[in-house]
Amino acid sequence: MTVNKQPSRVVVIGTGNVGSSYAFSLINQNIADEMVLIDLNKEKTEGDAMDLNHGVPFGAPTKIWAGEYADCKDADIVVITAGANQQPGETRLDLIEKNAKIFKVIVNSVMDSGFDGIFLIATNPVDILSYATWKFSGLPMERVIGSGTILDTARFRFMLGDYFGIDVRNIHGFIMGEHGDTELPVWSQTRIGSEHVSRYMEKYKPDATKEDLDKIFVNVRDAAYHIIERKGATHYAIAMGLARLTRTILRNEHSILTVSTLLNGEYGLDDLYIGVPAIVSRNGVERIVETDLNEKETRQLHHSAQVLKEAMKPVFEVE
Repeated sequence: MTVNKQPSRVVVIGTGNVGSSYAFSLINQNIADEMVLIDLNKEKTEGDAMDLNHGVPFGAPTKIWAGEYADCKDADIVVITAGANQQPGETRLDLIEKNAKIFKVIVNSVMDSGFDGIFLIATNPVDILSYATWKFSGLPMERVIGSGTILDTARFRFMLGDYFGIDVRNIHGFIMGEHGDTELPVWSQTRIGSEHVSRYMEKYKPDATKEDLDKIFVNVRDAAYHIIERKGATHYAIAMGLARLTRTILRNEHSILTVSTLLNGEYGLDDLYIGVPAIVSRNGVERIVETDLNEKETRQLHHSAQVLKEAMKPVFEVE
């Protein structure tokens, strides 16, 4: 008996640097069967679709087209990368009001199509816009997911691997909190292979210092500023992070990733989206993983949450 499998469909809203890099990542990694591109600049979107389709013979057999919000009805995932970009000298929180207004229009348009899938949010400030998407859409919290600190965590692992001369895939650690200036490194849970980072330093790199680790975190936290100063935007790494999230959803991988999700009492926090480790699968966020934080890390996470709570207030003035 032949089983007809419904093609997996991903809709990308916003085909700027991040959106187009994400689409390119999807086709190269053979993640989705169908990809729909939506942007206010329809001519550019048509050009992107043509260009990507011409790469299909070298990549995966993905059906790609420039579409409309009506195409969201049958989508498994809608990824929003649209919005105003962070300019040199701006923080991510400076973008709140203008992007919240844009998001209300986008989310309402998606929901009007009959969409019943999962939202992935990448636009900054991602924690606040994920919360706004949850509110605007009326979907269950597990089906609205922000990219959170997946990129910060990747930067953290890369820089630690580079410092210690170890394959980044053997660095186990993560960044939590706001995707922004108040994020925090969870040093208490950071390991190189099976060794805690402090123990590894004692045994194998006695010349390493705590100050070295502090500098690594500062470089992680401020990485976007340095990249924006040099090239105007960050997009390749976050696009690959979004592709990783898409894969774990469509393939039901039950991966633990530091996404932005709604807290309801976890870590002593509630009613906000913030970056924490969570199990992500075909149903979205299955469970938040409450890792053991030390006293300092708990204080830092609560400070990060308070900054987000204060910054969130203007979002709901646009309703």
